[in-house]
Amino acid sequence: MIRDRVRRPSSVRARTTLGATAVVAVALVAAGTAVVLLLRANLGGQTDLEAEVAAREVASQLAAGVPYRALDLPDGDDHPVRVVDGSGRVRAVNEDLESVEGTPSPGDDRDVGDSGDADDGPGRGEVSDDGPRLFTGTATVDGRTAQYRFAAVEVTTPEDETVTVYAGADLAAARDAVGTVSRALLVGLPLLLAVVAGVTWLVTRRALRPVEAVRAELAEITAAGDLARRVPVPDSGDEIARLAVTTNETLAALEGSVARQRAFVADASHELRSPIASLRTQLEVAAAHPGPLDVDGLTEDVVRLQDLAADLLLLARIDAGDRPPERRVALGRLVREVLDRRAAGDRIPVRASIEDDPTVMGVPGRLARIVGNLLDNAERHAGSAVRLSLHGESGAAVLRVADDGPGVPPADRERIFERFVRLDDARSRDEGGAGLGLPLARELARAHGGVLTVGEAPEGGALFELRLPTA
Repeated sequence: MIRDRVRRPSSVRARTTLGATAVVAVALVAAGTAVVLLLRANLGGQTDLEAEVAAREVASQLAAGVPYRALDLPDGDDHPVRVVDGSGRVRAVNEDLESVEGTPSPGDDRDVGDSGDADDGPGRGEVSDDGPRLFTGTATVDGRTAQYRFAAVEVTTPEDETVTVYAGADLAAARDAVGTVSRALLVGLPLLLAVVAGVTWLVTRRALRPVEAVRAELAEITAAGDLARRVPVPDSGDEIARLAVTTNETLAALEGSVARQRAFVADASHELRSPIASLRTQLEVAAAHPGPLDVDGLTEDVVRLQDLAADLLLLARIDAGDRPPERRVALGRLVREVLDRRAAGDRIPVRASIEDDPTVMGVPGRLARIVGNLLDNAERHAGSAVRLSLHGESGAAVLRVADDGPGVPPADRERIFERFVRLDDARSRDEGGAGLGLPLARELARAHGGVLTVGEAPEGGALFELRLPTA
């Protein structure tokens, strides 16, 4: 199709150049047309004025009683003059004026204005006060025929004779001037447009050079897969510089995300290897030496493997932006249900103080997971006491879980929320945990618009505080 064959320029530089040139072309054409029209109007008005002045000078002589033969007529080449009476008879004319064509007939001359009856006129002749009649005609002067702009002025002589003075002004000079300006515009316009197009092309090329550098560097980064590289940032401080800065920030975030993903995969593989290796060892021993299996050990490893797989799956869903539908949840009731399910298996009984039952928006299963992970962490590190409290505070539901264990050093209070991070006293396999409980709890809290922090409990242990916005 024609539309498929006619394609727009693919380059921003080409489109910018074409657009700028088109806009300038339209502006120049409009300005040039206006200049020519104004020049033509001004020169035409000046020619009309010259013809009128010449006609009135001759009419003034006639009104003063100067005889026709004694009239001081201007040069015929510049201002051809002819004086015609009411019957159409020529009373005076330039010596070298041979013929005039295009002048109105005598009957039409009366439409210009009549000075009145002879009895009403002054003793002296009178020039009509009406405006001159202007028209275009041709005159042959000394063998040369040209177009003139004529002015017709009526005058009454002292002898009460009304005559019409026709005086012309040459149009050649005005038309030559308009033609010269028009030709200059026709020649200069393409040259000026070429200059505009060239300058726009060069300026756009220079302006887009940093963009091309950014694009080339990004292409090399993509080909090499080296996210540690950065695109060049120009010193202009303009939008392109800000684009380069934002691109580098995006690359840094992407590099960090990829690094975390690789570390996550490596840590997950390491954590999964231990229970799998333990299961394989026990099964191989049982196969080589038939006898009673360590069912408790196998069950413990399977449960640990199952919990780890569930945590990894949930983290992957959170990273992918998975957000199940939320609903109103009575947080006090949910915490009591979590405590009731854990009561039989807790190593240390939880002392709970649920003062309020604030309502929050969220996913019940994931909210319960936060509470469970905080209690699991407290149980793992507590010496003899685990306390839980829940109350409402300034539009937020505040849940605190404290223990009397060794606590968390200030330098590690943010590090423990990183995935697979375990402090030295929690690295043994007997302690359980893979370093995912607290990171998962914080991710779930953020997904619900809440905040999870850690501080120091009154007993000296760790105090975890969860704040969720109330519905």
